[in-house]
Parts: sequence; structure tokens; C-alpha cells
Amino acid sequence: MEDSSLQFFHWRHHVFPSFSGEDVRRTFLSHLLKEFRRKGIRTFIDNDIKRSQLIGPELVQAIRESRFAVVVLSKRYASSRWCLNELVEIKESSKNVMPVFYEVNPSDVRNLSGEFGTAFEEACQGKPEDVKQRWRQALVYVANIAGESSQNWDNEADMIEKIAMSISSELNSAPSGDSDNLVGINAHMSEMDSLLCLESNEVKMVGIWGPAGIGKTTVARALFKQLSVSFQHSIFVENFKGSYRRTGLDEYGFKLRLQEQFLSEVIDHKHMKIHDLGLVKERLQDLKVLVVLDDVDRLEQLDALVKQSQWFGPGSRIIVTTENKQLLRAHGIKLIYQMGFPSKSESLEIFCQSAFGKSSAPDGYIELATEITKLAGYLPLALKVLGSSLRGMNKDEQKAALPRLRTSLSEDIRNVLRVGYDGLHDKDKSIFLYVACLFSGENVEYVKLLLASSGLDVNFGLQVLTNRSLIYILRCNRTIMMHSLLQHLGREVVCAQSIDEPGKRQFLVDASEIYDVLVDNTGTAALLGISTINEWFLNERSFGGMHNLMFLKFYKSSLGKNQTELHLPRGLDYLPRKLRLLHWDTYPTTSLPLSFRPEFLVVLNLRESKLEKLWEGEQPLRSLTHMDLSMSENLKEIPDLSKAVNMEELCLSHCSSLVMLPPSVKNLNKLVVLEMECCSKLESIPKNINLESLSILNLDKCSRLTTFPDVSSNIGYLSISETAIEQVPETIMSWPNLAALDMSGCTNLKTFPCLPNTIEWLDFSRTEIEEVPSRVQNLYRLSKLLMNSCMKLRSISSGISRLENIETLDFLGCKNVVNYPVEIFESSPFCHNLVVEMGDIQTPGLPRPFYFRNSFIETIPDCITRHCKLPFLNSSRPVSSNIESNFIWFDQLRKREEWHGDDDDDDD
Repeated sequence: MEDSSLQFFHWRHHVFPSFSGEDVRRTFLSHLLKEFRRKGIRTFIDNDIKRSQLIGPELVQAIRESRFAVVVLSKRYASSRWCLNELVEIKESSKNVMPVFYEVNPSDVRNLSGEFGTAFEEACQGKPEDVKQRWRQALVYVANIAGESSQNWDNEADMIEKIAMSISSELNSAPSGDSDNLVGINAHMSEMDSLLCLESNEVKMVGIWGPAGIGKTTVARALFKQLSVSFQHSIFVENFKGSYRRTGLDEYGFKLRLQEQFLSEVIDHKHMKIHDLGLVKERLQDLKVLVVLDDVDRLEQLDALVKQSQWFGPGSRIIVTTENKQLLRAHGIKLIYQMGFPSKSESLEIFCQSAFGKSSAPDGYIELATEITKLAGYLPLALKVLGSSLRGMNKDEQKAALPRLRTSLSEDIRNVLRVGYDGLHDKDKSIFLYVACLFSGENVEYVKLLLASSGLDVNFGLQVLTNRSLIYILRCNRTIMMHSLLQHLGREVVCAQSIDEPGKRQFLVDASEIYDVLVDNTGTAALLGISTINEWFLNERSFGGMHNLMFLKFYKSSLGKNQTELHLPRGLDYLPRKLRLLHWDTYPTTSLPLSFRPEFLVVLNLRESKLEKLWEGEQPLRSLTHMDLSMSENLKEIPDLSKAVNMEELCLSHCSSLVMLPPSVKNLNKLVVLEMECCSKLESIPKNINLESLSILNLDKCSRLTTFPDVSSNIGYLSISETAIEQVPETIMSWPNLAALDMSGCTNLKTFPCLPNTIEWLDFSRTEIEEVPSRVQNLYRLSKLLMNSCMKLRSISSGISRLENIETLDFLGCKNVVNYPVEIFESSPFCHNLVVEMGDIQTPGLPRPFYFRNSFIETIPDCITRHCKLPFLNSSRPVSSNIESNFIWFDQLRKREEWHGDDDDDDD
């Protein structure tokens, strides 16, 4: 059985001839070999091999290294045991065989009759039955293969010409070895091998899915070249996209035409005419065929040619390449290989092959080649096109080409990418442009929120773009990503809307064009979005004509703190009322325009602004869901938020001039997150309110805050570290969702508070707590208790040992603890990290890493010696020499951090 795994074969010989020398060597064979040589067909010649009854290893190797076997069955062929053994080896190595029945009847070979049968009997004399049976099977096998018979030809020269042409045609379609130079091809072939499962006799349909230019056709062609030799019939339909054009035909007529072309190629019947769509099944259901349909873009194409697996014979394989994953799903194709981008090193190699004709850049070109590879976005098509366009240029010429490569697409690249965009519904085209110009890199839910009122069916549209490989969504954080070249395409589409007057386009992203539009006041109602990084001086009416502007993004670059500064020397008089997104980092004035009515505003992000207040009085804020004014150090007050009933997130961190929250926050019943970290002048927050959706409240380092923030009983995470809060009210016991409480650095806190049993994470580090009480055992979900540097702590209840889910206890720096409960070390559930202060250690041993530092305790529980073996020790004082062999010593606490990272990393 032929090995059907996907490997590249290197044939040493094109043809291995098997023949009886006494019949044909000086006549028919000599003419056939001459014709083979004339057509460049390499033939194995056995002149130097001594013949005997058994074929030797040289001959076996020659058979296996030959692409085809031509078996010349003459009258005396079967009398030669040498020939019969050759034939058995040919059969067992699954060669592609072409039989030539030379002056014998094929039926005589099949039935071992006539002169041919008599010759076979001669060879069988004295041979065991198993050998004779193998010879018979080999002869029947070759007799059942369609070949050439001299009885059908009047002219032997014509027959020889036909044989040589048939072999030559097969060689032309065979693997040439050029796939060896395709970077990364072996990995793709291996993945496809597992999906195709060639050893199975089932009919399988497999899809190859990926964006335009990723290399789907390249992989499909390599597969076809490799696999076609194993199938009775094979066809590669290239560049199927666009075949749906069917002028003057209804759907049935269109499918008939496709089937005519398809069957004509598969069964080599030119100019076939059919009148029934069932003919594909009728003609192919008993044949093992390989079908590759490349670049399919319509379901009708698949329905016409490969509608059902039952149309094809056992072992058939249908491979479909497409940019549209949904098309594969709709056709019921479940085996789908997603083509990924090559790695950076593979991309560089692809580029270098096209640009320099070798796999690496010449000396002095590596930096330039790396930059161009990045500009190509690691897309194989772009890498090849750019490489070819730069081939033959010297270094200076290639550098001179860089500015154009950065700002415009090559025509070849544009033509390929544009097809995917042109095939979209108008609504999906709009979503494509929104992503290309504004939202690549944004969270998918955020984008859906901003486009919710656009009428574009955003949920469905994003799925369409994903299925068609025009965007992809990162699983880890649900971020929408679009390839850089597709972004470039989208921006070119927008630019073409008004080449000479940028203010008449839908979107502006080019900094110089935005500057011209804003300074010259040439923006129009066509503008929907602006997004840029730059430093400009603008006038107060820069947005005057942009009545339909919905998305405005002026944002800081991550490369420089002060790279974005938009100066408004005379303030700002006008912002469009249809704005849905206002993102303006370092907003330069003390308030928003008095005329601004934010009735459609969904997201307001004015981080690091110069704001002192947003606006006066009550505003229509029903659409507002996110407000971020963090690091606005001059902000003194928050406006009336009574109408912001859909607000979900409010971030005011580092607003160091903010003194209070307005009472109107009580209306924010959809608020989930309230961030007010480092509001150093904040003294109080509204009382007697219950924000029913609030889950995360962060008031860290609000150092003037003295009152516990009892603003919602549904809080899950509460962080009030380094505040002046003195106590936690008992009402917290009724909070059903509280999982984490951080009060580290609250130096006025002296009592371990009563807490609900929902708590999983507690941090009371650097507080004045004096005792861990027995009720701590009721916190059965607690996994982490951090109380390091609690200098007043003296007593720890043994109830702490009953916390079965505890993973980390940290009492480092608690120098005044006199007694650690013995139960901490005896309790078997304690497979945790323990960080304590101990001294005079005597052969301790604990089940997981325990850390000891700075000896202050005079007595160590005997159970430490009895039960455990300590793998890590951290101590700043000498210990007994008899235990040194049991420890790895660390003299500084930082060693623990280097080896284990945070306390959360306690898997070992």
C-alpha cells in the first residue's frame, strides 16, 4: 500500500521498464526508450545488472525510486521468473503502472491462457504455491489496468508516440520539488495531512480558510501536486471567485454550465454537454477523485460541483479554499484548517527570497529588510509583491522607496484585498470602514456599544467580517484586530470619497489632513469620525461645519508623554451634538463648550485634562455609559449626573482636587465600576444610597476619607487602602457578594472586622489590628490573608487552622506575635504559603514553601519537627548547623520574590 502521508518525493527515475529481453529489447523497447530520451523522460537502464531468478536490492531500489512503471507484456514475459518478481515488487510498491500488451491479448494475461499462459506454467515449475499465487495476483493486477495494446494499432510508431506523450503529460502534472522552497509549507502540509486522513476510505471535504494573500492557494496547489498521483482522477479549479457571473442564465443553467466544465476536465471529455444536474454523481460515484476548488466565494459553486459526499467514490477528497468561513459551515464542511500568518523569521525569509533570490538578506540589508517585512504586515502576498518590486535595487534605491511603501498599497496587493471588500453588503462595508479608520484594537463590546444606534446590524456585521477573514477577534480580551494592509485599504476607500477635499469624507485619520480641515474650518456634515495623534493650535470654531460628527479621538501616543497637545488659545465654542465618542487626551480647556448638548454621548474620555468642571447644570445624559476623567488634576467638581441613568463605569482616579461626589450619583443604578484611587482631597461620598449594580469600588489612597463607603450592598471588590477609615460597620455582614477587601495601610483600623463568609481575599497589612479573633474560622472561603507588618498584632486564633481553602498566610514583619498556633503546622489542609517571623528554628518541615525571616520568636512548635521538611527558608539570623542540609538559604526577602513571583504563584 502506498504511503499516503504528505511528504515530498524526489524521483530518481521517471520510468522503470519491465520487459522480457528476448522478445522486445532489440525491437519495440529500443524504439520506446529512444522516444523517452527525446522527450526528456529519464528511464532506468539495467544493462549493468546481472540477471538471475531473484531481483537484487539495486533493482528493488530502482523500482521504488521510479515515478512510473511501464510493463511490456510480451509472449515470453511470463516465462521469466525475474520479470514476475519485478512485477510483484511493482505491485507491492503501488507504482503508477502503464501496461503495454505487445502481441498478446489482455484477456490471455488476465486468464493466464494461450501462449502467455503456457509461458507462465514454465516459470511455475518447482515453485511453491505461495510464490505462484503472488505471481498470478500481480499478473491479474496489471491486466486490469487500462493500457495500450499493439493489437489496436496499425502503426507501432504511433503507439510509441502515444505512450511517451501519456507519460510526459503525467510528469508535467507531478510534483516538481518546487514546493521545497516554499517557506513554512511543511507545517501546513502536516496540519492538512491530519485533517485529510488519507488512510480512511470515507469521502472527506476539507476547507482551507484565511484572509486574501495568506497562501491558501499555495498550500492547495502543493497538496494537489502531492496527492493527485494517488487518485484515479483529479482536478484543480483555480481562482473560482467570480465564476458566479451567469449572464442570461438562471441558477439551474448556471450550475449546468459549471458541471459541464467540471466533468469535461475530470473525465477528459472535451466539449461535454449535459442536461441533468445528477450527472456528476452518476459519473463519479464509483471513482476515487481529488477535487480542489480554489478561492470559492459562493455557496452555489459548491452546490453545483460537490453538493454531497455521496457524489464521489470511496476515498475521494474535496479541498475548498475560501476567505469566508461561513460558506464552509453552510455547506456542512466541518474539517477546516485556518491559515495563520507566518512568523517574523519566516516572513523575513519569504521577503528575502523575492527581493534577493535567497533566504537571507545580504550584509548591510537586514535592518531595511526587517522594516519592509513589517510594512507588509507579514502577509505572504505582500511580502512577495514588495520583494519583487525591490529586486535589483541597491540599498539607497530601496530606502528611497520606503516612503511610498508606508503610505500607499501596491496595485497587485490592492486588487487582491479589494475583492473581499467589494463582495460585502453595504452595511458590512460601513462597519469595515469604521474598524479600519477608528476601531481596530478596541474591545468588541465597546464597538458594539458605540455603533448601537447606527442601524448597521453591528453584531451580525462583525460576524460577517470575521468569517470573511477581514477582521479577527482576540480571545484573551475580545479585541477587534484588522490587518494593517486592510486598514490601509479601508482608508484608501474613504480617501477616494473626496480626494481633494478631506472635509467631505466620512473619516479623517491623516494628521496633516485633519489639521487642514480643523484650521481652515472645511469640515462638512459628511464627517462621521476623526482619529489622530499630533500637536496643533486650533481655533474655537474648528468643528463648526461637522454637524454629523459622531466619533472624535485625539489620543496620546504610547511613545511620548507630551506628543499629543491640541492647543485652543481662545477656547472652544462648539462641539457637534451628535457625538457618541469624545476621547480627547489632555483636553486643553477648563470646561466643555457651553453650547454642547451631549444627548447622544456614549463614551466620554478626557484623561489628563485641564478641566476644572465639565459643564453647568443638568444635561441630557441618557446615552452615557462610560466616563473617564482620571488624572484631571484641576477637576474640582463633578456635574449633576441625575440623567446619566445608563452609566456603567465612572473613573475619577488621581483627580487630586476633587473634594466630593455629587448627591446625584444615587441615580446611577447601572453603575458597575467606580474608580477614585488617589483622590487625595476626597473627604466623603454620599450616604444612604444603594447603587444596586455596583460591583467594583476603588478608593485607594483617598487619605482624607474617614467614613466607610456604605454605598452598595452588592459590591464584590472593595479597595480602601491607605484611607483614614477607623472601623468597618457590621452592616457589611449582609453584603452577599463581597469577595475581596483591601484595607492595607489603614493605620486607624485597630479591630479585625466582622465580615461575611463570602470573603475570599483579605489584606489588612500595615494596620493597627491587635488580634486575629476566633470568628475568622467562619470565613470558610478565605484563600488569602495578608497581614504583613501589623506591628500591634499579638494574638492569632487557632481557628485560622480550620480555613480549608486557605492558600496564603502572610504575617511577615509581625514582630510582636508571641505565639503562632500549633494547629497551623499540624492541620493537613494547610498546603499553602506561610510567611511569618520566627527564630531559633529547629529542623522545621512543611509541605509547601514556608518563609521565615528575622528571628524574634523564642519557641517553635514541636510539630514542625515531627511533620514536615521545609524546602525554602529565609532567615537573617544563624540557625542550628544540624538542619543546614535541609534548606536552601536566602538572606533577603527579594530572593523569595525572584523564585516565586507574587504570593499568587503558589503552585509548587
